[in-house]
Amino acid sequence: MSHSGLNSGLATQRKVEVRLSASPRRRPVALPRRRELEVKLATLQKDYAELHTALFEAAQVYRRLCAPRLVRFGEFEIASEIFAVRHLPGDFFTVEETSAGLIFALGDIEGKGLAAGMWGTHLVGLVRTHTAAAPEPSAIVAGVNRDLCRLSPVVPLVTLFVGRLDSTTGRLNYSSAGHPPTMLLRADGELELLTEGGPILGVLPAANFINGQVKLQPGDVLLAYSDGVIESLDKTDQEFGHERLAAHLRGACSSSAEGILFSVLGAVQDFAATRTLVDDTSLVVVRHRAQQSGV
Repeated sequence: MSHSGLNSGLATQRKVEVRLSASPRRRPVALPRRRELEVKLATLQKDYAELHTALFEAAQVYRRLCAPRLVRFGEFEIASEIFAVRHLPGDFFTVEETSAGLIFALGDIEGKGLAAGMWGTHLVGLVRTHTAAAPEPSAIVAGVNRDLCRLSPVVPLVTLFVGRLDSTTGRLNYSSAGHPPTMLLRADGELELLTEGGPILGVLPAANFINGQVKLQPGDVLLAYSDGVIESLDKTDQEFGHERLAAHLRGACSSSAEGILFSVLGAVQDFAATRTLVDDTSLVVVRHRAQQSGV
């Protein structure tokens, strides 16, 4: 046999050997690997479903800790809503009726998601503890601040607005700890900003907080909100801002507390359009019903 014929024969033999040796190795490896991936996928799907259920249950617990959407207190209506960007909100709103009046508090915790939500439950507890000890808004805010500063440096920054409402006189004592200015729209169209209080919470243990005081008359509307409302962006990166918020409050002031709440929320959502919210969003509307019209 010639060298070329011998080489050709050896090459053919090698090809056959390669095909025969490679083919059996692929099949046994592929099937177990596929089954392994299917098991891992099924496990991940189960874990995801359980996590989703746990987050839903946590959100329900969080909601129960906060105030109901609508509270009636004498001639007053208080409507509130909180929208979370991730899982649990970092905003919270509580209402508690005491012998000294109705105490309500709107807080905004730095951050988003599970960590902020866990701090939220802690803050709700602190507000209620200090409300029971001394129902004066400045004392509540100062007490919460001292407790937070003890946890430094792990504590997040917190803004807080606390009000104490006397349903008989309409007098509202309040204290704001670095919170966006609460708006008070009078029945005659005059707009006041409630800014008395002190610094943001969790920074200075000995920070001083003072009370402000206003009197709500029939037809007056109070609007408290988190910065997620005024910082909502449209497609051109313009913020919703204070001026738009005040304008929409004026346009809806003749409605009920819930009507005003959803009108303003709708305006914020329409403004943002397809842009997703970048921060948790909270609104609280306190309305003194006009006695003469019975609404």
